[in-house]
Amino acid sequence: MIKKIKFILQISAVFIGTIVGAGLASGQEITQFFSTYGYNSFGGILICCVLYILTAYTIVSISIKYKLNSYNELIRLVSPGFLGKVTDVLTSLFLISGSAIILAGSGALIHQYFKINKWFGILAMALISIFVLLRDTKGLIEINSFIVPTLTIVILTIFILYLFFCENMSISYVKAVPYYKKNWLLSGILYGSFNILCCSGVLVPFSNEVKDKKSMVSGIIIGAIVLTILSSIINLLLILNIPYIFEYEIPLLYVSNRFGTIIQIMLLIIIWCEMFSTEVSDIYSVSKTFEQIFKISYNKCCVIILIIAIPISQIGFVNLITFLYPAFGLISLIFIIQCFIFYIKDKK
Repeated sequence: MIKKIKFILQISAVFIGTIVGAGLASGQEITQFFSTYGYNSFGGILICCVLYILTAYTIVSISIKYKLNSYNELIRLVSPGFLGKVTDVLTSLFLISGSAIILAGSGALIHQYFKINKWFGILAMALISIFVLLRDTKGLIEINSFIVPTLTIVILTIFILYLFFCENMSISYVKAVPYYKKNWLLSGILYGSFNILCCSGVLVPFSNEVKDKKSMVSGIIIGAIVLTILSSIINLLLILNIPYIFEYEIPLLYVSNRFGTIIQIMLLIIIWCEMFSTEVSDIYSVSKTFEQIFKISYNKCCVIILIIAIPISQIGFVNLITFLYPAFGLISLIFIIQCFIFYIKDKK
């Protein structure tokens, strides 16, 4: 029984770690997709939670039934036409770009806090990622089992400090904070959509290896709830610091400024670790797919993808998130609808 619970928690950690990357852990994604919508943004975060659970359940069910090994096989099954081919190519491009975003985020993080050349952060992330990726699925589980609980503790610590030391922690104050955008519902749906399609790169091969639908679904539900709580806390902290957060690539570092160097360093380390976790997940996803398509060894695929991602990272952390994520979110939403339609027809 204890072994089963531990395994379910490991699945939830992998799910959280795959979604929490450079954008969310730094606060940049939450700023772009939620905080700018003011108080209503919490509704968008709840929409994401529901979307995570329903879509992940559907993907896991299809993957186990049809013994799928990669997101490429899932897309071909669910969307066999021209749209599926486009989705397949764009998903691979997005995951490689996601890998580049994290490399850029690592460079930005190191540069913003330590004033060290960004290339140190980029190359450190790339080298350590390769070391873990060579351990395949086992490496993915190991790093998330450590990083995700640590992230939760750090975010909760900052939140508790805010409760004790900040005067503006009230519902009336949060409601009074000006919002900059209005379509919070669409933003929440798009954000949840692209996260799920990215996550499918891990969910599909993982489901086929585990072959235990009940454990997978239980882990995903726990992961989605924890992710929703963490996102809501980060969103609240960012809203309380509007408009100052807009001046920083790593908004959460600004938020932690008032609590001293130790808290800042803790947050810095955990943001970097979460970036690292999703970097590994993105490269793992694409490598598993490229292994199937091009018949190249998984290890070689990992190296090739990193070599491609490093130059892309030079576009810039905020620029990549601002323009790339919403566009991919729309494609992901169409694919998710196709998954639901396929699942319903398949059940009949």
